[in-house]
Amino acid sequence: MGKSKVADVELSVRPLDVDTWPAFARLVEANNGVWGGCWCVGFHAKLGKDRTAAQNRDEKEQRVREGRTHAALVFADDQCLGWCQFGSPDELPEVKSRRLYEKGLTALPEWRITCFFTGKGLRGRGVAGAALGGALAEIARLGGGTVEGYPEETDDRKVSGSFLHTGPMAAFENHGFTRTRPISPHRWVVTRTVAPA
Repeated sequence: MGKSKVADVELSVRPLDVDTWPAFARLVEANNGVWGGCWCVGFHAKLGKDRTAAQNRDEKEQRVREGRTHAALVFADDQCLGWCQFGSPDELPEVKSRRLYEKGLTALPEWRITCFFTGKGLRGRGVAGAALGGALAEIARLGGGTVEGYPEETDDRKVSGSFLHTGPMAAFENHGFTRTRPISPHRWVVTRTVAPA
């Protein structure tokens, strides 16, 4: 997917697949299953109190084996630092602020960028930007098309990292996305067209 250098550390981006699953799983396990056990399936399926972290892990691993989940994983050597998840609306049907999202919807995009994660102690190294760049490169390789993201606008306010799991606005704007419409007081739909590689 690509390489970049941040603070003298060379970052590489690789797709989530059966070969990178162990590194992805190590990062998730080191971070309490990501937000208490989501395992990055919250945009694949509705999460409720009846689902356990173990069920989410099993579902994510099964999706990886079947090629039904996509993410751009950022690595420093063999350590996974974080990722950006992307996929089609069929693969990722859950979105934040659904009521307002659907109210202004005219057409579904080909691709959604739904969430970002960077491990504890690894933030501030350019992981989100590298992951988003890797996701866009993989989308181009897979045929391109219209891409939507749903970032949080911080508006110079201090925001907890857990609220930025859909990505910071600056990362999207730095990668050529434009604001399409607001779907909450601080969340926007942003779009970009990606040409096929």
